[in-house]
Amino acid sequence: MTAVFPTLDELARDLASGRTTSRDLVEGCLARIQDKDGEGARVFTAVDADGARHVADAMDKMRAAGASLSPYAGIPVSIKDLFDIAGQVTRAGSVVLNDATAATTDAVAVARLRRAGFVVIGRTNMTEFAYSGLGINPHYGTPRSPWRRNDGHVPGGSSSGAAISITDGMAHAALGTDTGGSCRIPAAFNGLVGFKPTARRVPLDGALPLSAHLDSIGPIARSVGCCAIIDAVLAGETPAPLPPRELAGIRLVVPEGVAFDNIEPAVATAFEKAVRQLERAGARIVRVAVPEFDEVATINAKGGFTAAESYAWHRLLLAAKKDAYDPRVSIRIMRGAEQSAADFIDLMAARRSLVARATQRLSAFDAVVMPTVAMTPPRIADLADDAAYGRANLLALRNCTLINMIDGCAISLPIHAGGEAPVGLMLAGIAGADRMLLTLAAAAEPVV
Repeated sequence: MTAVFPTLDELARDLASGRTTSRDLVEGCLARIQDKDGEGARVFTAVDADGARHVADAMDKMRAAGASLSPYAGIPVSIKDLFDIAGQVTRAGSVVLNDATAATTDAVAVARLRRAGFVVIGRTNMTEFAYSGLGINPHYGTPRSPWRRNDGHVPGGSSSGAAISITDGMAHAALGTDTGGSCRIPAAFNGLVGFKPTARRVPLDGALPLSAHLDSIGPIARSVGCCAIIDAVLAGETPAPLPPRELAGIRLVVPEGVAFDNIEPAVATAFEKAVRQLERAGARIVRVAVPEFDEVATINAKGGFTAAESYAWHRLLLAAKKDAYDPRVSIRIMRGAEQSAADFIDLMAARRSLVARATQRLSAFDAVVMPTVAMTPPRIADLADDAAYGRANLLALRNCTLINMIDGCAISLPIHAGGEAPVGLMLAGIAGADRMLLTLAAAAEPVV
């Protein structure tokens, strides 16, 4: 049975009342990371135990002096191995960058978390260079989902270690990225909440890129409220409670078509149950075609932005060290070599049209609602075959990619019952609707 750990607000109240200290929180996380029977060795690529203890002690002294940086100062968080941390090498889940120069400054997202007093406990494992939705990593091992852990199910990717650091209490919030679902897929596969903000909401400075057009930075955590707190910090805002919102009268669109192709029965059942619960709470559910979503696969037929833009970044490294890459990653990056300048110009034009039309169509609704992922997490052993891996990866990424392609924001909520395979419900909005979407998700969270 998976342990239940506190939310950020619960931790903040415990810190304020003296029921716990930052040092206690850090030591608890470190103990779980170092548990030889746990997932810590696969979840973290680096742990800064001494640094975390020093910062925790400083946060405790500041709180005792009435000078706490924020209510959340002293809470341990994990950082995806895609972000620069001053003095450390950013490897992005790879061995290709082992000899790279250490970062001289923190990524903007990391710096903002530090300024709020969060304690960086370590760097989390990920799909190499963030290029997969399954979370398998041949270099550092693959963290296992807590669901039927002994059977070895994938954690989802690319922010794999980020998610398991939260489920296993090794951190209390995680910094991830999302180019085609990398915050939402791990959340869905592990019973967590994952938020993908509008891409331009959080600066990308200091984060190793996958696709400049699609990359966004967001949190994985235990509740909508936790994600809202981290999102506000990352966006340079002051965290504030989400305002209450009634579900009665809200308009939710279920996009018929591609989002439900090849859906697993367990996912379909959990989704329909959640939709009925939203309807009983007063939400108006509209099921209509969203033809823009059906265009995405065709637009991305040559590999899309991720292939083209990752190839531009990796081409010199591939020429020198291709054998050191995970071949399942390098083969996808190399698809970018097949795109011409004209192909890329056509791709940008097609996406601009897609965004404009989808935004106009979806503006009539409060949110889109669909399964986050059309399947439950497969067993790692069942993906040894490259063809099986490819099919699972495409299906894992498909629904989330629809939202990245229309420049939207989205959140995944867990909707499965205890003991059932994990399933996520995705609520999505148009660009810039982030705080409204979080407010709506907070209202939906206790209902679904």
